Amino acid sequence: MNGKQLAAEKAVEWIEDGMVVGLGTGSTAYWAIQAIGRKVAEGLSIRAVATSIPSEELARELNIPLIPWSEITSIDVTIDGADEVDGDYHLVKGGGGALLREKITAYASKCMIVIVDENKLVKQLGAFGLPVEVVPFAWEMTAKHLEKLGCKAIRRSHSDGGVFITDNGNYIMDCHFGSIQDAPELEQKLQHIPGIVEHGLFIGLADRVIIGYEHGTVKVRERSS
Repeated sequence: MNGKQLAAEKAVEWIEDGMVVGLGTGSTAYWAIQAIGRKVAEGLSIRAVATSIPSEELARELNIPLIPWSEITSIDVTIDGADEVDGDYHLVKGGGGALLREKITAYASKCMIVIVDENKLVKQLGAFGLPVEVVPFAWEMTAKHLEKLGCKAIRRSHSDGGVFITDNGNYIMDCHFGSIQDAPELEQKLQHIPGIVEHGLFIGLADRVIIGYEHGTVKVRERSS
Protein backbone atom coordinates (compact mmCIF):
# COMPACT_ATOMS: atom_id res chain seq x y z
CA MET A 1 0.00 0.00 0.00
CA ASN A 2 1.54 3.35 -1.03
CA GLY A 3 1.64 6.53 1.04
CA LYS A 4 -1.35 8.09 -0.69
CA GLN A 5 -3.51 5.04 -0.07
CA LEU A 6 -2.38 4.80 3.56
CA ALA A 7 -3.38 8.42 4.19
CA ALA A 8 -6.72 7.92 2.46
CA GLU A 9 -7.56 4.80 4.48
CA LYS A 10 -6.82 6.71 7.70
CA ALA A 11 -8.91 9.73 6.69
CA VAL A 12 -12.13 7.82 6.19
CA GLU A 13 -12.06 6.87 9.89
CA TRP A 14 -13.53 10.33 10.58
CA ILE A 15 -16.63 9.66 8.48
CA GLU A 16 -19.75 8.69 10.42
CA ASP A 17 -23.33 7.73 9.65
CA GLY A 18 -25.52 10.63 8.64
CA MET A 19 -22.71 12.88 7.44
CA VAL A 20 -22.57 14.94 4.28
CA VAL A 21 -19.16 14.20 2.77
CA GLY A 22 -17.16 16.17 0.21
CA LEU A 23 -15.28 13.99 -2.28
CA GLY A 24 -12.01 15.44 -3.53
CA THR A 25 -10.28 15.10 -6.88
CA GLY A 26 -6.99 13.61 -7.98
CA SER A 27 -4.82 10.54 -7.52
CA THR A 28 -4.89 10.69 -3.71
CA ALA A 29 -8.58 11.49 -3.37
CA TYR A 30 -9.24 8.52 -5.66
CA TRP A 31 -8.13 6.19 -2.87
CA ALA A 32 -10.36 7.96 -0.36
CA ILE A 33 -13.39 7.59 -2.64
CA GLN A 34 -12.58 3.90 -3.07
CA ALA A 35 -12.38 3.46 0.71
CA ILE A 36 -15.66 5.34 1.22
CA GLY A 37 -17.29 3.14 -1.40
CA ARG A 38 -16.27 0.02 0.52
CA LYS A 39 -17.71 1.43 3.73
CA VAL A 40 -20.96 2.32 1.98
CA ALA A 41 -21.16 -1.25 0.70
CA GLU A 42 -20.70 -2.40 4.30
CA GLY A 43 -23.61 -0.25 5.49
CA LEU A 44 -22.27 3.28 6.07
CA SER A 45 -25.09 5.77 5.50
CA ILE A 46 -23.87 9.09 4.09
CA ARG A 47 -24.64 11.63 1.39
CA ALA A 48 -21.93 13.15 -0.76
CA VAL A 49 -21.03 15.95 -3.15
CA ALA A 50 -18.14 15.69 -5.59
CA THR A 51 -15.55 18.27 -6.64
CA SER A 52 -15.21 17.14 -10.25
CA ILE A 53 -16.94 15.16 -12.96
CA PRO A 54 -14.42 12.26 -12.71
CA SER A 55 -14.94 12.04 -8.93
CA GLU A 56 -18.70 12.14 -9.42
CA GLU A 57 -18.51 9.33 -11.97
CA LEU A 58 -16.34 7.22 -9.65
CA ALA A 59 -18.76 7.79 -6.76
CA ARG A 60 -21.67 6.63 -8.89
CA GLU A 61 -19.76 3.50 -9.90
CA LEU A 62 -19.25 2.73 -6.20
CA ASN A 63 -22.89 3.48 -5.30
CA ILE A 64 -21.99 6.41 -3.05
CA PRO A 65 -25.19 8.48 -2.76
CA LEU A 66 -24.72 11.89 -4.40
CA ILE A 67 -27.03 14.82 -3.68
CA PRO A 68 -27.56 18.24 -5.25
CA TRP A 69 -25.92 21.24 -3.58
CA SER A 70 -29.38 22.76 -3.23
CA GLU A 71 -30.22 20.12 -0.61
CA ILE A 72 -27.44 20.98 1.85
CA THR A 73 -26.36 23.96 3.93
CA SER A 74 -22.90 22.68 4.85
CA ILE A 75 -20.56 19.71 4.53
CA ASP A 76 -19.46 17.74 7.59
CA VAL A 77 -16.16 16.41 6.25
CA THR A 78 -14.29 16.86 3.00
CA ILE A 79 -11.34 14.61 2.13
CA ASP A 80 -9.04 15.88 -0.58
CA GLY A 81 -5.41 15.83 -1.65
CA ALA A 82 -2.93 18.65 -2.22
CA ASP A 83 0.05 19.36 -4.44
CA GLU A 84 1.98 21.09 -1.64
CA VAL A 85 1.49 21.52 2.12
CA ASP A 86 3.66 23.82 4.21
CA GLY A 87 4.19 24.01 7.97
CA ASP A 88 1.38 26.55 8.39
CA TYR A 89 -1.15 24.20 6.74
CA HIS A 90 -1.28 26.42 3.65
CA LEU A 91 -1.89 24.41 0.49
CA VAL A 92 -1.31 24.54 -3.23
CA LYS A 93 -4.05 22.66 -5.06
CA GLY A 94 -5.29 22.41 -8.61
CA GLY A 95 -2.89 20.02 -10.28
CA GLY A 96 -5.93 18.14 -11.50
CA GLY A 97 -7.67 21.31 -12.63
CA ALA A 98 -10.58 21.16 -10.17
CA LEU A 99 -9.44 23.94 -7.83
CA LEU A 100 -12.59 26.08 -8.11
CA ARG A 101 -14.96 23.28 -7.16
CA GLU A 102 -12.49 22.05 -4.55
CA LYS A 103 -12.36 25.47 -2.90
CA ILE A 104 -16.15 25.89 -2.93
CA THR A 105 -16.39 22.51 -1.23
CA ALA A 106 -13.61 23.23 1.28
CA TYR A 107 -15.14 26.58 2.23
CA ALA A 108 -18.49 24.90 2.91
CA SER A 109 -16.91 22.19 5.08
CA LYS A 110 -16.91 22.02 8.86
CA CYS A 111 -13.73 19.95 8.60
CA MET A 112 -11.31 19.63 5.69
CA ILE A 113 -9.00 16.64 5.84
CA VAL A 114 -6.01 16.82 3.52
CA ILE A 115 -4.38 13.54 2.55
CA VAL A 116 -0.87 13.46 1.08
CA ASP A 117 2.23 11.36 0.84
CA GLU A 118 5.47 12.59 2.34
CA ASN A 119 6.64 14.09 -0.97
CA LYS A 120 3.96 16.82 -0.80
CA LEU A 121 5.36 18.34 2.41
CA VAL A 122 7.40 21.50 1.77
CA LYS A 123 9.03 24.21 3.85
CA GLN A 124 7.80 26.86 1.43
CA LEU A 125 5.13 26.76 -1.25
CA GLY A 126 5.91 27.50 -4.87
CA ALA A 127 8.08 24.75 -6.35
CA PHE A 128 4.85 23.33 -7.80
CA GLY A 129 3.38 25.77 -10.32
CA LEU A 130 0.40 27.55 -8.74
CA PRO A 131 -2.75 26.80 -10.76
CA VAL A 132 -5.00 29.79 -11.42
CA GLU A 133 -8.36 29.37 -13.16
CA VAL A 134 -9.13 32.23 -15.55
CA VAL A 135 -11.95 33.06 -17.96
CA PRO A 136 -11.06 32.59 -21.65
CA PHE A 137 -11.92 36.21 -22.49
CA ALA A 138 -8.71 38.29 -22.63
CA TRP A 139 -6.78 35.50 -20.92
CA GLU A 140 -3.57 36.86 -22.42
CA MET A 141 -4.08 40.11 -20.48
CA THR A 142 -4.84 38.20 -17.29
CA ALA A 143 -1.59 36.27 -17.80
CA LYS A 144 0.34 39.55 -18.09
CA HIS A 145 -1.16 40.76 -14.79
CA LEU A 146 -0.19 37.46 -13.17
CA GLU A 147 3.39 37.75 -14.36
CA LYS A 148 3.66 41.18 -12.75
CA LEU A 149 3.47 39.28 -9.44
CA GLY A 150 6.78 37.60 -10.22
CA CYS A 151 5.89 34.36 -11.96
CA LYS A 152 5.97 32.78 -15.39
CA ALA A 153 2.33 32.07 -16.31
CA ILE A 154 1.77 29.23 -18.78
CA ARG A 155 -1.66 28.25 -20.10
CA ARG A 156 -2.15 24.56 -19.37
CA SER A 157 -2.41 22.16 -22.28
CA HIS A 158 -3.06 18.46 -22.68
CA SER A 159 -0.23 16.17 -23.75
CA ASP A 160 -1.59 16.26 -27.32
CA GLY A 161 -1.28 20.04 -27.39
CA GLY A 162 -4.96 20.84 -26.96
CA VAL A 163 -5.93 23.54 -24.46
CA PHE A 164 -6.96 22.23 -21.04
CA ILE A 165 -10.54 23.26 -20.24
CA THR A 166 -11.87 22.99 -16.69
CA ASP A 167 -15.24 21.46 -15.78
CA ASN A 168 -16.43 25.09 -15.62
CA GLY A 169 -15.32 25.95 -19.16
CA ASN A 170 -12.28 28.01 -18.15
CA TYR A 171 -8.50 27.92 -18.66
CA ILE A 172 -5.81 27.09 -16.12
CA MET A 173 -2.69 29.24 -15.89
CA ASP A 174 0.15 27.40 -14.17
CA CYS A 175 2.12 30.15 -12.44
CA HIS A 176 5.74 29.28 -11.72
CA PHE A 177 7.05 31.37 -8.84
CA GLY A 178 9.87 29.08 -7.74
CA SER A 179 9.04 30.00 -4.16
CA ILE A 180 6.15 31.91 -2.58
CA GLN A 181 7.52 34.07 0.22
CA ASP A 182 4.17 35.13 1.68
CA ALA A 183 1.22 32.96 0.64
CA PRO A 184 -1.52 35.01 2.40
CA GLU A 185 -0.21 38.21 0.79
CA LEU A 186 -0.16 36.59 -2.66
CA GLU A 187 -3.70 35.36 -2.09
CA GLN A 188 -4.86 38.94 -1.52
CA LYS A 189 -3.12 40.17 -4.67
CA LEU A 190 -4.67 37.43 -6.80
CA GLN A 191 -8.15 38.30 -5.62
CA HIS A 192 -7.82 41.78 -7.13
CA ILE A 193 -6.98 40.71 -10.70
CA PRO A 194 -10.00 40.75 -13.06
CA GLY A 195 -10.34 37.57 -15.11
CA ILE A 196 -9.27 35.25 -12.30
CA VAL A 197 -12.09 32.93 -11.30
CA GLU A 198 -10.16 31.24 -8.48
CA HIS A 199 -6.62 30.26 -7.54
CA GLY A 200 -4.98 27.21 -5.99
CA LEU A 201 -3.80 28.79 -2.73
CA PHE A 202 -5.85 27.29 0.10
CA ILE A 203 -5.16 29.46 3.13
CA GLY A 204 -6.71 28.59 6.49
CA LEU A 205 -8.95 25.86 5.08
CA ALA A 206 -7.15 22.64 6.07
CA ASP A 207 -8.08 21.41 9.55
CA ARG A 208 -6.25 18.10 9.53
CA VAL A 209 -3.35 16.84 7.41
CA ILE A 210 -2.74 13.11 7.14
CA ILE A 211 0.62 12.03 5.76
CA GLY A 212 1.24 8.54 4.47
CA TYR A 213 4.83 7.31 4.31
CA GLU A 214 6.16 4.70 1.92
CA HIS A 215 7.58 2.67 4.81
CA GLY A 216 4.03 2.12 6.07
CA THR A 217 3.43 4.68 8.82
CA VAL A 218 0.81 7.42 8.93
CA LYS A 219 1.02 10.73 10.78
CA VAL A 220 -1.91 13.01 11.62
CA ARG A 221 -1.39 16.72 12.14
CA GLU A 222 -4.09 19.05 13.47
CA ARG A 223 -4.21 22.77 12.81
CA SER A 224 -4.71 24.86 15.95
CA SER A 225 -7.99 26.77 16.09
